[in-house]
Amino acid sequence: MALKVYNTLSRRKESFRTLRKGEVRMYNCGPTVYDYAHIGNFRTYMFADVLRRYLEWKGFRVKQVMNITDVGHMTADDVADASGEDKIEKKAREEKKNPKEIAMFYTRAFLRDWKALNMKEPMARPFATSYVKQMIVMIGKLVKSGHAYEANGSVYFHVPGFRGYGRLSGNSIRQLKAGAGGRVDDNPDKRNPLDFALWVNNPRHIMQWDSPWGRGYPGWHIECSAMALSLLGETIDIHTGGEDNIFPHHECEIAQSEGANGKTFVRYWMHSRHLLVDGRKMSKSLGNFYRLDDLLKKGLSPRAVRYLLLSAHYRTKLNLTQKSLCAAEATVRKIDAFVQDMAAHSSGKAASGKGRKAASLIKAAREGFEKAMDDDLGVPDALSALFTFMSGVNRERDAGRLGRDDASSVYGFMVDIDSVLGLGLEGLPVKQDVPDDIKLLAQEREALRKARDFAGADDIRERIKKRGFAVEDTPDGPVVRKPSPG
Repeated sequence: MALKVYNTLSRRKESFRTLRKGEVRMYNCGPTVYDYAHIGNFRTYMFADVLRRYLEWKGFRVKQVMNITDVGHMTADDVADASGEDKIEKKAREEKKNPKEIAMFYTRAFLRDWKALNMKEPMARPFATSYVKQMIVMIGKLVKSGHAYEANGSVYFHVPGFRGYGRLSGNSIRQLKAGAGGRVDDNPDKRNPLDFALWVNNPRHIMQWDSPWGRGYPGWHIECSAMALSLLGETIDIHTGGEDNIFPHHECEIAQSEGANGKTFVRYWMHSRHLLVDGRKMSKSLGNFYRLDDLLKKGLSPRAVRYLLLSAHYRTKLNLTQKSLCAAEATVRKIDAFVQDMAAHSSGKAASGKGRKAASLIKAAREGFEKAMDDDLGVPDALSALFTFMSGVNRERDAGRLGRDDASSVYGFMVDIDSVLGLGLEGLPVKQDVPDDIKLLAQEREALRKARDFAGADDIRERIKKRGFAVEDTPDGPVVRKPSPG
């Protein structure tokens, strides 16, 4: 099966082909570490994580780079030449710390959440401040080629001089002049209002570096271009980010990188949609601004949050509600119970041997999962194929047709699929934490069932249910489960 991905640049699905056989070079826009990353940020990072996992599941070697921005990202970042204050410096002033202390504190918090959500570590996490020399070299190339110019110690990229500007976002130069460009402060140093800063001369800025144009600091856009070039090369396979990165950030990255190197910068641009909370954009003023810790304090597990973030297609908006969170927790527990059952069944009293039905169910599930994922990372349809598989296996088990070897194969398949989903299914404890008195009730019920006192057995089932537990009859005996939330 061939993987197809939606390329923001071409606005269509394209067959995925790597520049180097068997190797994927992927750059992900990472956090600006001036505050805690919120759950919407992590939706974008989760998309990149699942993309990487699936590429590896397909047999590719993935060189993944995700940057950490610790300088140059301004507060008004929705126009190409962002204005306002540097986000790091603004936070440093508010908390009476220096910029490095701010960056390291929020980087550590980000990495804790990253680990809690079981996301794979990239090949590199470059800090922007560690690559200023490389940025200066790239800016020098742009000046030399005529794509950029110096004015009063600052350097600007000349937008009208780059013919491809606007093709990623669909903005024409004329539209930008009438729209986004009109919001740029009038700067007499610029040749055109749309020109954006590569290097900024601002004596009030705390962080400063020497350059051929004088003391200053880099613009936000040049940072990713320089880090991607340094760590992955002139042309990379995939660049990801949130839809808010398309313009201006990624549009400017293309102009800088291709202007400096004369080569295609990125072959496939992939962007995730926003996350909504109760149908509205997440905002501190609305009181619906959530960090991972906020959700954990509500009783959610990191695994349930991960499941929710990956469960919707990355190009559709995801609506986070209390109901959807509870449903995600219940679904994860359902998957856990299935995997635990298969682990127990593979070492239980069932007969050994493999049945044709179990093998055919695994084959169909694998094909359905891969077909869905090959279609632009269709996680919802992939999960549907997985749940159909689980139902089929449960029917075989309940009918007494699932042998130990079958259960072992099913368990192995679930662990294999989980290398893409990242829910941590391998090594789950087989036994669940059920109170001893509930276990005794279940044993009493089983004795009544064997004595064909079904009314008495049903009465005990209801008593167990009122305690918040469920009893499921299996060929290996009754299984008591924890309740699911929601």
